[in-house]
Order: sequence, then C-alpha cells, then structure tokens
Amino acid sequence: MTVRRLFGFLRPYRGQVIVSALLAIGSQVAVLTIPYLTGRAIDATRAGHRDRSALMLDAALIVAAGGLQGVLMFWRRFLAGRLSLAVEYDLRNAMYRHLQRLSFGFYDRHQTGQLMSRATVDLQSVRFFLGYGLIFFSQNLITVVIVIAALVAIDWQLALIAIAISPAMMVAAYRYSRISHPVLKDVQQRIADVTTHAEENIVGVRVVKAFAQEKRETGRFAALAQRVFDQAVRAAAIQARYVPMLQSLPNLAIAAVLLVGGYGVIHGTLTLGSFFAVNGYLLLLVVPLRSVGMWVGQYQRAMASGERIFEVLDVDRDIVERPEAGPLPDGPGHIRLEGVEFGYEPGRPVLRDVDLDVAAGSTVALIGPTGCGKTTLTALIPRFYDVGAGRVTVDGADVRDVKLDSLRADVGIVSQDTFLFSTTVAENIAYGTPAATPEEIVRAARQAQAHEFICDLPDGYETRVGERGLTLSGGQRQRIAIARALLMNPRILILDDATASVDATTEAKIKLALREVMKGRTTLIIAHRLSTISLAERVVVLEAGRIVAQGTHADLIEASDVYRQIHSHGLVDRTFVDMDGDAPGAERRAAAAAPRRLP
Repeated sequence: MTVRRLFGFLRPYRGQVIVSALLAIGSQVAVLTIPYLTGRAIDATRAGHRDRSALMLDAALIVAAGGLQGVLMFWRRFLAGRLSLAVEYDLRNAMYRHLQRLSFGFYDRHQTGQLMSRATVDLQSVRFFLGYGLIFFSQNLITVVIVIAALVAIDWQLALIAIAISPAMMVAAYRYSRISHPVLKDVQQRIADVTTHAEENIVGVRVVKAFAQEKRETGRFAALAQRVFDQAVRAAAIQARYVPMLQSLPNLAIAAVLLVGGYGVIHGTLTLGSFFAVNGYLLLLVVPLRSVGMWVGQYQRAMASGERIFEVLDVDRDIVERPEAGPLPDGPGHIRLEGVEFGYEPGRPVLRDVDLDVAAGSTVALIGPTGCGKTTLTALIPRFYDVGAGRVTVDGADVRDVKLDSLRADVGIVSQDTFLFSTTVAENIAYGTPAATPEEIVRAARQAQAHEFICDLPDGYETRVGERGLTLSGGQRQRIAIARALLMNPRILILDDATASVDATTEAKIKLALREVMKGRTTLIIAHRLSTISLAERVVVLEAGRIVAQGTHADLIEASDVYRQIHSHGLVDRTFVDMDGDAPGAERRAAAAAPRRLP
C-alpha cells in the first residue's frame, strides 16, 4: 500500500515524530484551556463574586496559556520543517541511488523528462505531505478529540450535537478522495510530459534554431501545457464541489449547538460561562473540520506522486551481481563470445549465434551495415546488457560472475556520442580515475593529441566546459573522451567510431597515438572510415546480427561476397592499407585523400 510505504520513510525519525506529536498535544491543550478559563471568569463575575485576585489569576493563566502555546508551536513547526527536509533528503537520495543502479535497458525505455519530474515535482508533493500535512492532520485530530471531550464534560447532549455531522463529513471526504485521486495522478503525469518536452527542447535548442522550428515547438509546448491546464481545472472543479461542502457542514453543528446551548442558558440548565466556553470550543473545532477537505486533497496528491515514485523504485535491476561474484581475474584481455544471442525486446533478436574469439593484445575491427549489431556486441563485454543465450568471457571469466566495478574498470570506451560533464577539462579526463595526478592527466591528453588545444583554452586544464561540453568542438570533445579512456589504462579498449568528429589531420594524429596505446591492449574498433579500420589486424563483418566473415582485407576480398559487396558499393573506403605503407602504389595514393564515411 502506497501510504504504508511512504510512512516507512518516517521510520528513521520516529523520535522527532513523537516529540512533534507531544508538542502538538501540549500546544492544543494550552489553547483549549482558554475557553475554560474564560467561562470560569464569566461565571464568577455573574455570581456576584468581587475577588479581583481570582480574575487576575484567570487573566494571567490565559496569557500564560497563550504564551506556552506560542512556544510549543514554534518548536513543533521547527521540527516539522526539519522532518520534512530530512524525508525529502532521504527520498531524493534513495531515488538517485536506484537510478544509478539501473541498467541501460531501463533508460532505453524511459524519457529523461519523465524521470526528472518524478525526482522533483512528485517528490515535493510527498515531502510536504509527510513533513507538514501529516503533522497538521494529527494536530487537528487531537484538537477534535480534546474539544469533544471538553464538550462532553460540560454537556454531553451538546457534544452529541457537535459530532452529529461526522457521518456526513466522512461520506463527503471519502467521495472526494475517490474521485480526485485518478484526476490528480493524471495531472502529475501531464506535468511530467511538459517537463519532458522542455528538457528535450533545451538540450536540443541548437537543432530547433538550426531548422527555425521555434514557433512549432512553442506550439507543441503550449498544447502540452493546455492539457495540464485542462486536467488541473477539472481537479479544481472537483475541489470546488467538495471542499465548500466539507467546510460548510461544521456551521450546521455550530448553529445547532448555539441554539440548544442558548436555550439552556435561558432556562437555567446551562451557565453563561459554560455557554461561552462551549462557543469557544466550537470556534476551535471549526478550523480542524474545515481543513478536512484540504487535507484529503493534499493526501491524494501525495498518494498519486508516491505511486509514480514507487513505479521507478520498484523497477528490478536487469544487471545484478551474483552473490558469489568476484573481481575480474588478472589477464591480458582475452575476449570470447560463445553462441551469443541478444535482443532489446522479446522476439526481436539483434545478435544471433555469435561466436567470436579476440586474442589478447590484438586489434579487431567490426564493420557492417547500420543496425547489424556492432555496437550492441561491444556493449555486452562490459555487461551493459546480459546475453539472452550463450556467454561472454574476459580472460576466461564469464562477465556475469564478475563484479561490475572490477569489470568496467578494465574496459575503456570511447563512443561516437561523446558526453562531457559541466566541470573542468582536467576533471572530465580524470572522471574514471579520480585519483590521477596532474602529470598523468597531461600524459593522457598528450597521447590523445589533446594537450595542445587544451593549453590554448582560457584556463588550460582548469577551463570549465559548458553543459555536455558544447563549448568545445566535436573533435575536441572526442579527444578528451579518448584521453579519459586512456587514463584508466584498461586491458580492453573499445573505440565506437571514435574518430568520427575529427578532421583528417587530427585523425592522423590520433591514429599515431592509438597505435602506441593499443600495443599490448585488446582493442575493438567500430568505424566507418577505413583509415581507422586499417589499424586492425583482423576485420569481422556482421550482417543482420550474425558474423558472416572475418579475416584480413585480402582474405575477405577473395572469400566473402558480403565484404566484396560492401567494398564495391563504397560502404567502406577502398583504401584498406596498413600504416607501414605496404599497400600497392595506387592504394597508397588513395589513402592520402580525405577519408569517406559510411552513409
């Protein structure tokens, strides 16, 4: 049950909750003594007593009760605010920890804006309810109980009249709760849709402006905002229907009590002081009873938000370490894929019956048409996804039997879609190796041919890059990413079109650096430029998720129809030469030309 699970976040703060409840009780008791003291003073006066000291005492007690109530309320509000912030802190950290543990598959299926909405808007609703709403509800409940007890002590018939409206209020509150819940949950979802659209447009603002689609995107955002508005208006209409009803019902009880109580004063069955006390208690009862509608609305909003939060927290991790998992055993980086099958969705395999042996220290290039499974194959090595059948081993160990941190620390990845954080260049390079020294950072940057342009930045290695590194060129981001991977000194290096965003001159520099860093390190290269693929000792051709050929360029030209077709259609640059200049003269001259890329 959602409410029970939300209350679980209060468990570490049981002491604060109990103290807050005691402060609330004390505060309300202090307030509730005032009508009693007022009534006693009135009765004493009307009885003809002229004891000024008694009147002064009652007045002093009323002032003291008011002062005590103020002090207790201060501490109760302070503790409630602190409790609210503590719950928000715990919820936010729990959600972020869980998001960090989830695998790539989860993020493939969920939009960033939807997750951000749950971590912000929904979390705030839950926090306010647990930190404030619950305490205030408890305080109001205490007030109602004490007031009813006081009314019973004065006149039990008046107490029965005061609580006679309770069944009607309970029915109205239940109906309000039942009708408002799905509407408020839909409001939260529509707010998440707006957040998603805003996040996508802010991140992709350059594309929006490049294609002059500002007006269109503004219209789409307005349409989503209109959906939020329409559903929020519906929720407001429900609130307008039930809240006034819940606030008006107590007035009937007040009128009835005053009528009966006044009749008792006239006929002498109730003293004037008691009548004033009853009136004072009824005034104290109005606020708690009228707040029922507001509290029900707040409760339902919190439950709707809590359900959306638990939808994320309840997602099971796809990639889980086995209890007996150990560190990756020492080794040179031998990779094997045995009978591997994999698909992102059931019934739609991406890789089929893949057998691949990559010798330690060797360099293998993966080529093939778009969507043939090249990147997916490399994603199985660091266990970003689990195979559907077969197994992947590194130095003889099944990756499912290895601790994830140990495995991924020995697999360096440079992808085509380079991501940099909004921090300094040095911190971006050392992201995977936080303990790296400045000298090691500079050495990695030199190897990646990045040192020269970094020194030209305003603050050198301490220059802060913009969000996602967009203040740098694509080639600069690519070289920083290469330096980041090299600094880890991994035994396995995966280059997924890693030179895609650099010009021919920079690519030549990076290739020279890569030839050095790949020595003695197992390397898988996914590339559309043959000049990059030429770094490999062996080429593996994939088609429709299967390995259809593998070998050297000369072997494949002779033996593989698929490779010949790729080669003849220009999907791969025809200048497959090695870096030692052993290619025929015509191919060597062609290699000097600007490389072409796969469409």
